[in-house]
Amino acid sequence: MSDRVLVSERVGQFFVESDRGRDRLEYTEYGSGDAWVVLLPGLLMPRRMHDGLARTLASAGAHVVTLDPLGHGRSDKPDDPLAYSITSLAEQVVDLLDHLGAAQAVVGGTSLGANVALEVAAIAPDRVRGLMVEMPVLDNALEAAVLAFAPLLMTARFLPFALSGVRMVSRRVPRRIVPWWVGIGLDTLDQRPAPVAAYVHGLFFGRAAPPVRERKQMTMPALVVGHPRDPVHPTADAELLAEQLPNGTFVRSRGILEWRLRPERLDLAATRFVLECWRPARRSRRHA
Repeated sequence: MSDRVLVSERVGQFFVESDRGRDRLEYTEYGSGDAWVVLLPGLLMPRRMHDGLARTLASAGAHVVTLDPLGHGRSDKPDDPLAYSITSLAEQVVDLLDHLGAAQAVVGGTSLGANVALEVAAIAPDRVRGLMVEMPVLDNALEAAVLAFAPLLMTARFLPFALSGVRMVSRRVPRRIVPWWVGIGLDTLDQRPAPVAAYVHGLFFGRAAPPVRERKQMTMPALVVGHPRDPVHPTADAELLAEQLPNGTFVRSRGILEWRLRPERLDLAATRFVLECWRPARRSRRHA
């Protein structure tokens, strides 16, 4: 979407309560109106990974919110494994909608964020206007996910100085002198060992995604984007998910970097999908 118009951007925060206490979450709003969209980042990545897509959707008339779930970006990062699960991250999205006064939203995410979006549709289907899922981590990704993230858990738990060293180096690089996506990578590396260990531990031993039986009951429109040659996010998972969702549509990316470096084609598909989700009946922007 090259003809992007200027949209307003506002940073906000809200708090979630648990048995452990009170945690602060931060988000950014783009645009205004009643066509709500919530975008969720990948594992340990900051919400600003979706800045470009958020601005594109907002310039087309959507009201977009990018969220740092617990453990991400500028939100709180407790070091208790019980604080983290796919279900608790999904509940935070529902809390965000309540905080904003949004009755429904198109919920989208990348990788971990895709799984969280699916979980939102499972636990609160009436709040989900549509699903926009990129690179879900499902049945065919189990072995690769274990191989990818088990070393991160072990390093954070038993070699914390290694993560602290990486964090120290990443913080010394001024974000303004590096390409935008390099800055996102550096922000992702800016992690303290104890919260990372708790985060990965919590996700490993919890429910990774809604089971097939629940996916087949998700009747809202769904756009599923899959990438070739990605062992952690196999195309087969995305294709199968699109078949399991009653109103799912599969879009094949040309590669994992397409939406990062040449986003026009997928931005257009996402924009058309969001506008179609909201076209039948515009909902009021706020509710009591």
